[in-house]
This record gives sequence, C-alpha cells and structure tokens, in this order.
Amino acid sequence: MPISVPAGQDPLVPLAGFNFHVSFARAGFAPTAGLPDEVTGAFSEVTGLEATMEPKTIRDGGRNYGVLQRVGPVTFSTVILKRGVIEARHLWAWWALFTGADLSANGNWQATSRCDVTIALLRGRTPVVAWTLENAMPTRYRAGDLNARTGEIAIEELHLVHEGLHAEPTT
Repeated sequence: MPISVPAGQDPLVPLAGFNFHVSFARAGFAPTAGLPDEVTGAFSEVTGLEATMEPKTIRDGGRNYGVLQRVGPVTFSTVILKRGVIEARHLWAWWALFTGADLSANGNWQATSRCDVTIALLRGRTPVVAWTLENAMPTRYRAGDLNARTGEIAIEELHLVHEGLHAEPTT
C-alpha cells in the first residue's frame, strides 16, 4: 500500500516527537452546563503510550522443540501528560468527578464520565498519526509550584489510566 506524503516532504525522514496536540472528548455523554464536550490543549511531554501482551505458553505432547505461544491478556501503561497548557478548570472538574473533591462544581456530571483522549503527532500543523486512549480516567492531578520567580505551568502532571490504546494514521 503506497504511503501518502505531502508534497515536498521526505517519507524516510523520521517524525519529530515534539510537535503534538492533545484533546479530551466526552463522546457519548450529554452536554454539561458550563463545561465543553471537548477540551484541547498542549503538554510538553507525553509518556506511557504502551500496550503489552503477555503470551500464554502451551506444552504440546510430542512436541519437543519448544512450546506453543498463544495470545494472552493485554495491559496498558498509565499515560502521563506533563507540563500542560490547557484551561485547568476543565481538567480539575473532570478530576473532581472521580474523587468528589469539589461536589459543588460537578453539577449533574456522573462518575462514569470517562473521556476518549486523542494525542495527535503533527508535521507542521497537519496530524500525521494519532493515538486514542479509550475510556480514560484521571488518577493523579498535580499542579505546578506557585512561585512568581519561575515559569512553572499550571498543570504539572496528569496521569491517565484507560481501557484501550488505538493508533491510526490520520492522512
């Protein structure tokens, strides 16, 4: 299958990993007063885009040259978004849904308000490949240090667990 490459770009040049976009979409949930259905932003670092399958081994009688390998369960790493620029109140409200940290701000949100989080790698301003975290839920929210002499960013870390990792080209 031929690869679609924009004019003037060499398909053999590796994609740089420092130009990406993150979006949080509450697909399948009703709109909530005061909070958008999709929040977008930028983070300086994303780690943990990883899936691991543990194979099951089967010993077969009469087969002396190794064991049979079969597909086993898949586990996903916690994805960590670091040093973010985003409207912090939206992510804090999402975090509060699961922790009960601020019940007054939750309104009619339910604790089942998981998000699909998409991380798109960009070439220029065009998405080239994207990873989607299915049914993501925040497990850690860390604000930056409050120090007027430094350039700390409002969201220092956001840890996400999820139920599926999908990678697909966007071109």
